[in-house]
Amino acid sequence: MWGKIENPLRRASGAHIQEPSVSTHDEVHPVRHTPEQRRVDGGAPRSGAALDQVLQVASSLQSAMNTVIEGKPAAVRTAVTALLAEGHLLIEDVPGVGKTMLAKTLARCIDASVRRVQFTPDLLPSDITGVSVYNQDVRDFEFRPGAIFANVVVGDEINRASPKTQSALLESMEEAQVTVDGTTYALPRPFMVLATQNPIEMEGTYPLPEAQRDRFMARISMGYPSARSEVDMLDQHSARSPLDELRPVTDAATVTQMIEAVRGVHASQALKQYVVDLTQATRSSSALRLGASPRASLHLLRASRAHAALAGRDHVLPDDVQSMTIPVLAHRLMLTGESQLAHRSAADVLTDLLQRVRVPAPTR
Repeated sequence: MWGKIENPLRRASGAHIQEPSVSTHDEVHPVRHTPEQRRVDGGAPRSGAALDQVLQVASSLQSAMNTVIEGKPAAVRTAVTALLAEGHLLIEDVPGVGKTMLAKTLARCIDASVRRVQFTPDLLPSDITGVSVYNQDVRDFEFRPGAIFANVVVGDEINRASPKTQSALLESMEEAQVTVDGTTYALPRPFMVLATQNPIEMEGTYPLPEAQRDRFMARISMGYPSARSEVDMLDQHSARSPLDELRPVTDAATVTQMIEAVRGVHASQALKQYVVDLTQATRSSSALRLGASPRASLHLLRASRAHAALAGRDHVLPDDVQSMTIPVLAHRLMLTGESQLAHRSAADVLTDLLQRVRVPAPTR
């Protein structure tokens, strides 16, 4: 078998369901600890929720989202996978297919602080990160937090803002912190960016820099719904939006426990080597001029752990890695001119690599 965990995670109680509440910004304090300590809130790892709780809450989360997002269970599952893997999600497609609706639905299902940012050409970096303002009463500067200070940040049409504004997200997405005027402020946990973008062929768009794309764990495309799903959408969305009736099925504390449980899903050394073999294959492929980064390897392993947890397993299989390879790696790759002329996509190249890279044999 694929190296099951000898000591299963401690069983925990089910998720607590709450009605949505009006959230306000908590007081923001500067960071006064190291990045290693920040990852585990002071250096002491918390006990994670049991995998049965992950399954229970994730199932409720997907069911609630599917009542709003018609006929797109794969996109919903990938969004939940990114949430449990502590990653950020990029939703790319043409206007009007439900990109923003998917992001808003996931945010609405979690009783946590949520902020939405409409990216426009005149948006400034300080609108996202915050700014220091002089307070005449205390005769000193005080920090006014920006929209990034929330558990879930919905960035609508992120590629309509200038590259300078897009870069304001780099530190936040990678390190869960913001540095303004030399002072670093920690972001709330959990923290997730759900960004939508239109294809770069659309008018008024700026392509995301490679460093920005690499910070998104996964990218999905909605695609057009089937005829049956579109008819159902007309029935349910014509009078009023089902998003108005959606209620949270979990809260930020429970999501944090679920993330901790997913971190404990076992991945054998052979599985980790398989992940590295896949990413290294992209770097040596003649069809690509830019392969996957080491960060991509880490994101692929985290996403595979979450995929295994959603399947009810406490260990990762090669199937989990293969299922998440295209969503996690495709948006990071850059095709050569020959590949573009041959009308090949990054997904096509990855499909070929998945067939060529040797799959490790199960261990007994």
